[in-house]
Amino acid sequence: MDAVERFLQSGVFGQATPGHFIMIAVGLAFIWLAIKKNCEPLLLVPIGFGIVVGNIPFQEGLDVGLYEEGTAFNLLYQGVSKGIYPPLIFLGLGAMTDFSPLISSPRLILLGAAAQAGIFLTYLGALALGFTPFEAASIGIIGGADGPTAIFLTSKLAPHQLGAIAIAAYSYMALVPVIQPPVIRCLTTHRERRIRMPQTKPVSKRARICFPIIAFFICACLAPGAILLLGMLFFGNLLKECGVADRLAQTARTALIDIVTILLGLTVGASTQATYFLRPESLKIFLLGAASFAVATACGVLFAKLMNLIWRKQPINPIIGAAGVSAVPHAARVCQRLGAAEDPQNYLLMPAMAPNVAGIIGSAVAAGVLLTCYA
Repeated sequence: MDAVERFLQSGVFGQATPGHFIMIAVGLAFIWLAIKKNCEPLLLVPIGFGIVVGNIPFQEGLDVGLYEEGTAFNLLYQGVSKGIYPPLIFLGLGAMTDFSPLISSPRLILLGAAAQAGIFLTYLGALALGFTPFEAASIGIIGGADGPTAIFLTSKLAPHQLGAIAIAAYSYMALVPVIQPPVIRCLTTHRERRIRMPQTKPVSKRARICFPIIAFFICACLAPGAILLLGMLFFGNLLKECGVADRLAQTARTALIDIVTILLGLTVGASTQATYFLRPESLKIFLLGAASFAVATACGVLFAKLMNLIWRKQPINPIIGAAGVSAVPHAARVCQRLGAAEDPQNYLLMPAMAPNVAGIIGSAVAAGVLLTCYA
């Protein structure tokens, strides 16, 4: 009977708290959203199941937990805590990203830069709420809607907040179609949303090959802290565009990024154990993340309207300013749907991809600036 009692006490019956059941419910909700509503299933399914796995109560000392030194889960989680997975994600993103829309219309890179204002405004807001500068810098990156960059910076500056910031960043990436449309409609008129954009001009192969090399040199000089992320991004793009490394590019944008996404999502989800996750700071981070994302969207839209005062002969549909966040290609698809709802013949997807890919670069540069300031 003593053995039976010890067995029962070591599991759910002896270790469970209301917080564990709350987090398990959150994980199941993520899985439901992914399957039923098709909200970013490649992200929410592994994260949601990871939350469930990480919140099954057990007695410490069994060597199965994510936070127990030397366990298999702990070793897999080091890809997150030591910032290994994010550069690999960027390699895959570079191998699947077409920079032609940005090369064709370089002025649209300004929209990607403008959207990063949400990062720095949220940084100031986090400082006002009592977070340390290191935590505030990590929280601000959520506004870029860039999960890998948020994980990378947080692992360097505020690893104790890694679970909350990672979950917030990926949650808002999945909620792009929910958060952005109301902000866009609030800041634009019906006439502005009907502005038609010229389609992307053809870009030569030489320009596509030179772009990742030149852009890396420029960005690395501006933000040395982002060398690893941007180096992997542009290296992946060079593999794609050079035409002589197709096998490597194919591996980077398929098998490699899929494997890393599975491991990252599962371990990030499992890191949300109720004991470590359910704290007042986590709620503040989620609220700041939502504000950050909304502000970043608004900054992109408003800057597009400002550009229209300068380039009156070549007006920009301000909807595409919302694509300046780096949620590729989800934000661009939202712009396309909103534009088509106003005018079925208005095709904004490719013009929106220009600020969208600029947003990837912009959020990485912003992270590099913050890392350089506080490293």
